[in-house]
Amino acid sequence: MIATTFQYQAETTTKYEVELGRTYPLGAKPDKYGVNFSIFSEHATSVELLLFETPDDPDPIQIIQLDPKVNKTFFLWHIYVRGLKPGAAYAYRVDGPQDLHGKGHRFNKNKVLIDPYSKGNSTTLWKRTDALGTIDNLSTSMRSVVIDISDYDWEGDRPLNRPMNDTIIYEMHVRGFTKSSSSDCKHPGTFSGVIEKIPYLQELGITAVELLPVFDFDETEVLREVNGNKLKDYWGYNPHSFFAPEVSYCASPRDKNPITEFRDMVKALHKAGIEVILDVVFNHTGEGNHQGPTINFKGFFNSIFYHLVPFDKQYYMDYSGCGNTINCNHPLIQKLIVDCLEFWVEEMHVDGFRFDEASILSRDQNGVPMVHPPVVWQIETSEVLAETKIIAEAWDAAGLYQIGYFPGYRWAEWNGRFRDDVRRFVKGDPGLVGAVAWRMSGSADLYQSSGHLPINSINFITCHDGFTLNDLVSYNHKHNEANGENNRDGINDNLSWNCGVEGETDNPHIDALRRRQIKNFATILLLSQGVPMITYGDEVRRTQKGNNNAYCQDNEISWFDWDLVDKNIDIYRFFKLLISFRKCYCHESLHRRHFFNGEVNERGLADISWHGLNLHRPAWEDPHARVLAFTLAGFKGAADIHVMFNMYWDTLKFEIPSVPGRKWYKVIDTAQPSPRDIVEAGQETLVPENFSLVEGRSSVVLISK
Repeated sequence: MIATTFQYQAETTTKYEVELGRTYPLGAKPDKYGVNFSIFSEHATSVELLLFETPDDPDPIQIIQLDPKVNKTFFLWHIYVRGLKPGAAYAYRVDGPQDLHGKGHRFNKNKVLIDPYSKGNSTTLWKRTDALGTIDNLSTSMRSVVIDISDYDWEGDRPLNRPMNDTIIYEMHVRGFTKSSSSDCKHPGTFSGVIEKIPYLQELGITAVELLPVFDFDETEVLREVNGNKLKDYWGYNPHSFFAPEVSYCASPRDKNPITEFRDMVKALHKAGIEVILDVVFNHTGEGNHQGPTINFKGFFNSIFYHLVPFDKQYYMDYSGCGNTINCNHPLIQKLIVDCLEFWVEEMHVDGFRFDEASILSRDQNGVPMVHPPVVWQIETSEVLAETKIIAEAWDAAGLYQIGYFPGYRWAEWNGRFRDDVRRFVKGDPGLVGAVAWRMSGSADLYQSSGHLPINSINFITCHDGFTLNDLVSYNHKHNEANGENNRDGINDNLSWNCGVEGETDNPHIDALRRRQIKNFATILLLSQGVPMITYGDEVRRTQKGNNNAYCQDNEISWFDWDLVDKNIDIYRFFKLLISFRKCYCHESLHRRHFFNGEVNERGLADISWHGLNLHRPAWEDPHARVLAFTLAGFKGAADIHVMFNMYWDTLKFEIPSVPGRKWYKVIDTAQPSPRDIVEAGQETLVPENFSLVEGRSSVVLISK
């Protein structure tokens, strides 16, 4: 159905005829006759639509003044442009009341705005400095692009809907994964580059990639210069367009628009059995504080989009730590967020989302945490998102910490308690065996009483924010001098241990210990109930040289060095075989959907039994204990699994349970060099005694046959 045929004379040339248009959908929607435009701005008094023949044109070919008596329905401004085709560029000028201190309105007709619902933007002419202040920035503004998203051959692809308990997440940065010349990619640093490395991901065995932000963000802002290097936003946690893929991640943005290149990547990953989870940022935007640029949200609906300081609304509440905070539970902003998520699932076939600083989603319009935040529950109950994985970083920069009680039932959480308890245990802190037992059994102490499940826990040792796994065992202190902030940025307490030498070393004994510690971390992570997440490059000892906050390092500090795959093939092999061990159908006890309940198998073993050096005598109350063991029962013929951790520095003797009709075979011993550190299926060695010697700072895993 095309638009109503009401027409009026435009202020400038009449290259295109215009009609009334429709209120929905929001954004620019092309059909075979033209394009419908719709935006919302409750308090605007004037809206102009600027049309450009190409995104690079400094001046519009037509300026269309929307008539508030005709082209405004409540808070929606709409118009249909007959004859306009995909590929054309457009933008808006919006005017309205100036009331910074009272209502928080920031209307400024001199600022050219991109569409909040835009599916693609051009930054060819963009100058961030011109978006500041009050000057007219027409010639240096961003431009939104009309994109037809209906013309794509998905070849039958749909989101994979893999069960959460079978998921193994690999967190990575699109550019950083292949940007290094060592990647030998035809299109390094792009969505296409990810496609080129799918065989690597398949061989490693992960089931999902979690991509650091891919929404359009401003890469032009120079944060500071260090030794002649201009440092910019690398991670991408400053979006300005929630519906548009980041154009710099495209190999051919002019030939194949970002929507198409992103879809190509998703389709290819799905064909390989790998899901796509997006790290999304709905807690703040790249428009910054009161001194930041006007890109879109400030110019359309500043007073409702952001949390403003109540007594002087020229200033922004900063619960995010990034200059502003999105007012997520305002009805119109809530709609924008849910529309966005549903778009990425329906039109882009994304399998899930990880929400950065998700606790902000639970704050009401006054910033107070809510028991039942509308946006959180609308995401949870959306039929479109019913099979979509939703993961919360359950804290924010203002001190709201919701691990174990983030609102909603389906929401998984980044389990920061898992990270911290396991880091302390592996580096040798005493008295943590009880805490580690909780973490490895799915953190029932955090989730079970509220009706949640082990699949609500995303277990991780490292993530993009902090040390890499190699650096966790190589540095006692952060080394962020390259960031140009005098090493003040980044957290100070990393719960790390350098194994005796700070940083790189040629000492073979130190290096061997570090390799063992990395394998200990990997073993705990991948043998724990819940959903494991690995940070890209940890499987080959990627290092950031001790930088634990590489948000501005778009260089070798952050990029995946593909030469490390051969250099540290033993670590890669260990990760690969450990992932395979977890995924094996006969080891389903490693990724249960529900908590342990004391069920006994046909050999008389409980679903889980806890031990110390002696059977059934875990050292829960011993403040000096550094050892933990447990037995997982296999059901319906599956293997039983016995695990022993010795984080003490000397070799210790662990008692092993007897299993009627079966014997124990060793699969993993992190104290051994490769390939004896982990063996392939069928190569396990018999353990002839009723005990096992476990060397200091090592892990041993047995299976019953």
